[in-house]
Amino acid sequence: MTETTAVPGSPRPGDVALITGGAGGFGRALAARLRAREVTVVLADLDGERARQTATDLGAHFLPLDVTDRAANAAVVAQVEAEHGRLDATFLNAGIAGKSRDALDVDEFLHVVDVDLFGVVYGAEAALPALRRAGGGSIVVTASLAGLAPVATDPGYSVAKGGAIAFVRSMAPRLVGDRITISAICPGFADTAIIDPLREEFAAADFPVLSADEVAQAMEAAWAGAEPGAAYVVQPGVGAIPYRFKGVPAARTSSGQTAVVPEALIPPSMR
Repeated sequence: MTETTAVPGSPRPGDVALITGGAGGFGRALAARLRAREVTVVLADLDGERARQTATDLGAHFLPLDVTDRAANAAVVAQVEAEHGRLDATFLNAGIAGKSRDALDVDEFLHVVDVDLFGVVYGAEAALPALRRAGGGSIVVTASLAGLAPVATDPGYSVAKGGAIAFVRSMAPRLVGDRITISAICPGFADTAIIDPLREEFAAADFPVLSADEVAQAMEAAWAGAEPGAAYVVQPGVGAIPYRFKGVPAARTSSGQTAVVPEALIPPSMR
């Protein structure tokens, strides 16, 4: 990954943050942390009484959102700006896992990818103009350890989270000039609804799982000072550490020199 400079932007009172999947475990925990810092928080999630009550309990605002709807993502960001005047950070946190552990269910696979990958792309597309108008900001994507080490039991989830990490790394250098930092959080197994079918197995094996607050702490820290394009592994007893990707072998010219990528292949913002 190209070395870039992180954009300073610790959460401050009066900042405005949007959290997709905000009614879930990570979203709730993050909202509580940000509200304690007097950040204006907007939770976006599928509409329902539980989601609305969660926002009320946290002193946050609520907007209904299906992250697979591209136009709805744009409409939510527009409403955030209209009601709160700006957007300083967006946490693209909505996600689901597949349930077919043995056979490949392609319909399920596509649905997981739609939520976990394209929901991130649509969310970033919607947030970027608002973050630019605010003079910069942060996008934090909830990925997963499965995006770095794919799991055989859930190929759709692994592909989606791996794609989300690649999207973050690809977009990061393009956004530094706008003072926008995009990064990913890659938790291991965590105490959310996703592990509900396996809770007995975790308990029997005495396998540690992350609390939602441990992940939320990493998400908050990413807003405050993530390396652009970084993917932070979050594991019990380890904390959050940036994953170091290995470089691929570079092409060589006929004289044996390292080949230089043609300028036409480099986005103008990165030249």
